[in-house]
Parts: sequence; structure tokens; C-alpha cells
Amino acid sequence: MNPTTVRSLAEQLQGKELVVAPGIFDMISVKLADSIGFDALYMTGYGVTASYLGLPDAGIATYTDMVGRVTQIKTISPTPLIADGDTGYGGLLNVQHTVRGYEAAGAAAIQLEDQEFPKKCGHVLGRRVVPLEDMVAKIKVAVESRDSSDFLIIARTDARTGHGLDEALRRAEAFAKAGADILFIESPESVEEMRKIGASFDLPLLANLVEGGRTPIVGKATLEELGYSLAIFPAAGFLAAGEALRRVYGELKAAGSTDNLKTPLYSFKDFSGLMGLDEVAAFDAAHDQTG
Repeated sequence: MNPTTVRSLAEQLQGKELVVAPGIFDMISVKLADSIGFDALYMTGYGVTASYLGLPDAGIATYTDMVGRVTQIKTISPTPLIADGDTGYGGLLNVQHTVRGYEAAGAAAIQLEDQEFPKKCGHVLGRRVVPLEDMVAKIKVAVESRDSSDFLIIARTDARTGHGLDEALRRAEAFAKAGADILFIESPESVEEMRKIGASFDLPLLANLVEGGRTPIVGKATLEELGYSLAIFPAAGFLAAGEALRRVYGELKAAGSTDNLKTPLYSFKDFSGLMGLDEVAAFDAAHDQTG
């Protein structure tokens, strides 16, 4: 993707077409997503915690872990990055620090949620939310702390699973009044619930579609009709990678070699090109001092 042609996430959300962001979780997934040409990327906390630390998405990853991933992603990708900021990693001063750090690292948007610490993945049971006024204060601090209004604040509520849709809607309305740019009601459990969410707000709405999760997977046209502006698919990439690795490692273990491998592999030549080795070869040729 040519950096001069990249539209900001804020600009994209002004249009009528759904913005689709795949979940990226390591630098290979970033490179692949960019080679395909997505307009936005979503740095999944679940995926980053798994790939970077080998640990569950349970509030274990720190601000330092996550902002480091944002920084590294933005060194190789010009694509607008939506970055999971969990609960802001602490109190109001931590939220200020997190917002400033993510924006300085190059993210286009930060997602903040109303779970108690330690948080949990949004598609598992047992999530608990903080008092509404505590999350409203976090959103206000987040808005005050950013340098540019083009750095978007995504306010997520996890209230639906434990407290019902009406409470989730009430919280989202308060988040909007506090200055959030995008509303994210996690884990609606039917298309009818998604339709009610879409009919309730004028702000851009985010749909989180997790294969095997609590929210039904629907098509792009349906999401647009339901009123969503942005859809993230955080798990598809790492689930696909996990299955491919499980298969190829299983074949290698069983056979002791890859000479009769059935699992499809990315071409080594093409993968080397994706990682930039062609540019390395061109550099070496241009600076060859042996001739």
C-alpha cells in the first residue's frame, strides 16, 4: 500500500461503506494483511498476548507489552491501526499515559473497555464491569489526553453478557455523551440485538465478529444494513494460522520429514519477497564493493 494513498480511519468512517479490519497479532500477519490491501487493521489483544507472550487474554499483558507492539507494527505498516488498549492499564492517570503512548506510537484509534481489572476476553463468561461513572471518567480523560481529534476513542462495554442489552445500551449512551468517537457494545447474541444497537445511536458503531464467539457472523451487506460502520475480525487470522501449524507440525512429527507434506505452504520465494529480502538483495547489489 502506498502511504500517500492511505485515508485516515476518521475519513473512512465518514463514508457509507463498512470498514473491515482483520485481526493482526504479529509482524507476519501485518505484512500479509497489508499485501492484500485492507483499509484498516485491528491489533487484537487476545492474539498479541498469545503470540508475543504465549499467555491468555486475562489482563496479563502490560501497557509496555502492548504499546511496544503498536510501535513495531507502525514501523512496517502505513495502514490505519485500531489498537486494543484493554482497560487503560489502571486508573485515570494510567489512561492518560496509555492514550498518549498509543497516539505517539502511531495508532489511529484506541479501544478502551469497562471491565474490572484483570479483564477477560469479550467472548467468554465471567466478565465484570466497573461502575458506569468510572468508565465515563476514563473516556473523558482519554478525549482530553489526545493531541489530535483524528486519534479516535473507541468505548467498549461488556455489560451485555452479565447485565443485559438494556444496560449495555444505557452505558453506550453515556459513553457517547462523554465524548467517545466510536461505540462498541460487546457480544450481542442475535441479529435482532445487533439491529437494536444499530437503531439506537448516531455515532459509528463497531461490530466484533469472532468465529466461535457469542455474536452471530453475518455478511458485510447485513452489517451495513444493521447500522454498523466498522467490523473487526480479531480471531480469524490466528485461528487459521493455528490450524495450519497444527497440521504441518503433526505431519512432520508423524513422518519425520516434509517430503510428502499435504498441508499447503506459502512459497518460500514469495515469503522471502514479502519479508523484504528482494530489497536486501538489491541493496547488496547496489553497494557491492568487490567488483
